[in-house]
Parts: sequence; C-alpha cells; structure tokens
Amino acid sequence: MAHKITAFIIAEATRAKKGKEAPAAPPTKSAPHYFEKSVPSQFIIGSEKIVLDGKKVELTVKSYHPDAILVEGSLEVEDVFDSGILELKDKLHDICYEFSKKNGAREEPAEEYTVYQISGYKGDPELFLKNYGSKMAGLLKSEKLELDEKEVEHTLSYQMKYAQNDLVIVDWDGAFVFDTDGEYGETIELLELANYQLLRYRILDEDLDERLKKSEKLTQAETGRWFRTKEVATAFKEIIKIRSQSIAQFEALDRDIKLIGDWYSARLYDLLSRKFRIDDWRKSIRDKLDSLEDVYSIVSENLGVSRMQVLELIQIGAFFILQIGWFALIILEFWYFTR
Repeated sequence: MAHKITAFIIAEATRAKKGKEAPAAPPTKSAPHYFEKSVPSQFIIGSEKIVLDGKKVELTVKSYHPDAILVEGSLEVEDVFDSGILELKDKLHDICYEFSKKNGAREEPAEEYTVYQISGYKGDPELFLKNYGSKMAGLLKSEKLELDEKEVEHTLSYQMKYAQNDLVIVDWDGAFVFDTDGEYGETIELLELANYQLLRYRILDEDLDERLKKSEKLTQAETGRWFRTKEVATAFKEIIKIRSQSIAQFEALDRDIKLIGDWYSARLYDLLSRKFRIDDWRKSIRDKLDSLEDVYSIVSENLGVSRMQVLELIQIGAFFILQIGWFALIILEFWYFTR
C-alpha cells in the first residue's frame, strides 16, 4: 500500500508566465471528448526536486494564463495518518508559497489545498472510513483537536464513488483520494481547477467591492455647484467602464468551464462546486452587479437632469437678454422723440 501527499497553492499574479502547455492528465475515468477545450489550460513554467525532512519532493510550477500561479508539491510518506503529517503538510505549503512568490505570485489572494492519496489497498476503501474516519476529518480540516462525531460525519459526507474500489472525499481545505492503481492525475487536475475557479470568484467579488466604493464616490455631487454637466459626464463614462468590465469578467467565469453531465469529471466538479459554495459566490457577485446597475441608473439620471438644468438656465438667460434689449429699445425711442 502506498501513501502520498500533494499540496498546492494557487495565487493571483499580475502577469503569469505562460510556459509550455501542460499535457492533460490521461483520463482513467469517463470524460467528454471535448474536456480539454471545456476548461482553462495549465501551462508548465518549471519543475524542481528538493528534500524535505529527508523525503524527496517533486515541485512543479504552473500557470493559468494570464493571472494565476500554481505551485504543486508531492511526496511519498509511510502513513498519511501519522501524528506528524499536519506539520509536514504545513512545511510543504510553505515551500509552495515560497516558490509561488519567486514566480511573481502575490501572497493574497490565494487558495491552498492538500490531497491525501492512498493506493495499492485491497477491498472497498470505505473500510478506511470505519477505521480512520476521525483522523481523516481532522486532516481535511487541518485540525489537531478531536472532532465531534457529528462534525466528522458532516466532513466526510461530501464524497463520491465511481468505480467499485475508488473513493474521493472533499472538504474546503483538502481531499482524500483512494485509487487502487494510483492514477491520481485527472482527479488532482479537477481539484486544482475548482480551487482556481474559487480564487477567481473571490478576486472578482473583492474587486467589485472596490469598484462599488469608487462608483459611490462618483455619484456624490458637490453641493453649491450649478454647472456640473462635465463632472457628471466624466463620472458616467467611468461607471460605464466599471460596469462593462465587471459584467465581462463575470460572464467569462461562467463561460470558461463547461462540465455538465454524468461524466466522472462533471460529477466531481459539481461536488466540489457545492462544497466550495460556488453558487453563493455567483449570487454575491450578481447582487453587486445589480448595485452597479443602480449606480449606473442614478448617474445616467443625474446627467440628464444636469443637461436639462443647463438648457433651462440658457433659456432663462436668453429671456433676460431679450427683455434687456426691449428695455433698451424703449429708452432709445423715448430719447429720440423727446429730444
């Protein structure tokens, strides 16, 4: 029986190197023939082998072009249920963070994830749940405290069986993958993809918070000002730009991944989406886009009002000029006839 740990970090980068396109992990389970075209591609920037606590670590630096760096570190261990595994996992994550920064990634926002892999066993992997359920839940939550029975049950409930002797259990910060043949590549790629998608939603959500603050400032008209048409028009253009950028980014998030159906890849991604609450992130972003729409309407209305005010002032001014002209004409006529 073989035990392995894979830790990875996905972090935002100002401009990620593209590198060479990574070959897709050979599908060992069902996947649509268009799988590679239905998800964002990974690009390999480089790889390196290091030693951590006497164990060989394979590090691979990848990117999701153009805005994310992915660093993946893998090592074999004697027993993933050993008492020192969490400390080893933390050290592995620290190394991944270090390499991500060297390759232009920011410290935040970022997603970190750990995959505990077991292969070469005999029988149904659900036996591990009976014997090590509490430890597995603790590892998934990076928690050393002994968890309550209900918490253990809840943590292990997000699971998926596809073949007779395989099992995947996912949580927010980690996953357990059981595969008798040790074919983990496809599953790890999907785990990385789901974390990348979560990171993109987080980034857009935070960006929208900043854009809303900026938009609200643009709508705050200065008091005591009569001629604000140019000022409001400039704000209106800025709101249009902010709104269009946000809508385009949101639509790109939904468009980039098309995993629908009963395929293994689609079912696992759906499980991860539910665990990561992707629909909640979508709703939060939609609500903020609606708020941007409200700001857009307010500025549009203010621009119309400002223009109407200017036209009214022009009309009033023209009327007074006309009245002054008539008054001057009357005075001239009076002077002409009385001289």
